[in-house]
Amino acid sequence: QVQLVESGGGLVQPGGSLRLSCAASGLTVSRYVMGWHRQAPGQERELVATIGSSGSTNYADSAKGRFTISRDNAKNTVYLQMNSLKPEDTAVYYCKAVGLRAYWGQGTQVTVSS
Repeated sequence: QVQLVESGGGLVQPGGSLRLSCAASGLTVSRYVMGWHRQAPGQERELVATIGSSGSTNYADSAKGRFTISRDNAKNTVYLQMNSLKPEDTAVYYCKAVGLRAYWGQGTQVTVSS
């Protein structure tokens, strides 16, 4: 059974940093395209960043230069380092694994507010 468990969300002030983690079980993250998506209240879910099986990365324009996606194969975990956070980054952040089918985590709340 595949499980993706996100953690690391919370409340942070503008300009602060957070690191989100996505711990996977039932699949090997290095064999999937792993991604982070987010959904703000009243908005559609949007892509934030992906990392492919080769290690190649892709970022939404809103994330470029501020967020970094990475992967620890030994821990079977994917991370999203978020720096210089802005109030508009407030959302529920979801981990996604894409292979023959897609799997989603349950999400972790990130709130950026003073």
